[in-house]
Amino acid sequence: MPLEILALNAGSSSIKLGLFEERGGKAVRRAKAVLDLKGRPPALRLEAEGVSETIEIGAADPADLQAVLDGCLQVLDDRLGLNGLALAGHRVVHGGEAFTGPVRITGEVLEQLQALVPLAPLHQPPALRLIEAMGALRPGIVQTASFDTAFHAGQADEVRRFALPRALHDRGIKRYGFHGLSYRFIANALCRDHPELAAGRVVVAHLGSGASLCALKDGASVETTMGFSALDGVPMATRPGALDAGVLLHLLGPDGMTVEEVEDLLYHRAGLLGLSGISGDTRDLLASADPSAGEALDIFTFRIAQAIAGLAVTLGGLDALVFTAGIGEHQPEIRARICRRLEWLGLGTDDRLNARNAGRIDAAGSAARILVVPTDEEQIVADEGLAILPGQANR
Repeated sequence: MPLEILALNAGSSSIKLGLFEERGGKAVRRAKAVLDLKGRPPALRLEAEGVSETIEIGAADPADLQAVLDGCLQVLDDRLGLNGLALAGHRVVHGGEAFTGPVRITGEVLEQLQALVPLAPLHQPPALRLIEAMGALRPGIVQTASFDTAFHAGQADEVRRFALPRALHDRGIKRYGFHGLSYRFIANALCRDHPELAAGRVVVAHLGSGASLCALKDGASVETTMGFSALDGVPMATRPGALDAGVLLHLLGPDGMTVEEVEDLLYHRAGLLGLSGISGDTRDLLASADPSAGEALDIFTFRIAQAIAGLAVTLGGLDALVFTAGIGEHQPEIRARICRRLEWLGLGTDDRLNARNAGRIDAAGSAARILVVPTDEEQIVADEGLAILPGQANR
């Protein structure tokens, strides 16, 4: 019976799942699914063996994650069989300084991850709740954690330091970077499919409801736009991106807001939603004739183009620009608007190729290759989990 791996990617209102089996020492995908926790009852959107279906999960309370997960596992078992399930691998956003690679989850590791919640208050808790729920339901299987911050851990000190007293840096106030599993997948894909680019200077734009960019040199992260938190960098669906610290002092001082109110503002009411007053979804904004929607998109694409140019400075040039994640993979108009702002760098897109989301969209004569590469964070979770599963690492 093949060894099976379940990769889990927890969000605040949904969980992405990937079911894999070990073949020849590699994790090969069998199915993918999204568990929607917003509905009553929750529902699982499953794609397997060429068939897509949506199955309601019969849990009484969507907030009871253990019951919902139990229902989800039962569906997967009924449809696909989980008799060989030996590993549950989890995407965990923050590994701090302690975790610079994947680890097997133990009680001690879980305590260390709980201590990092203040560094990622929106993203860390859902992953930890999922780990605890899986442990209660399947106590006999191995659980592993793969960290978004780990891919950036090798960045130079000059990149990671803030201009703050050294004692604060030593206490962990530094740039960590995020979306690392996505960037690792893209780096691996470039190495496999475009080795000449993988060895060069590449900027990857991970554009989704959360958005960041990363400069890769020889496949390694040398700089990224997110820093201490997932609020930094370019504007996002509901997060502001880079913000003058004086704004926070003003909001907390003369404006009289509480810390909790400011946190809610920065995570849930800023970004494209705050700019437009309409939506944080670029699809809604592209479809809207409201001037504020257009202004929000102008700011979004301007800041992304600005970040690409800045990362090219870090790299000392640019050999390729890669778009990935939901917006990056599926929205030609956003890609075109970004690239038009970079024509002075010699970048140009082929309108026909861009319109059909082709894998390569640069125009003839473009100074750098422009690629669209789908990302797969669950694949990295499965790969890393399999590598540290007892009895598998040396196979």
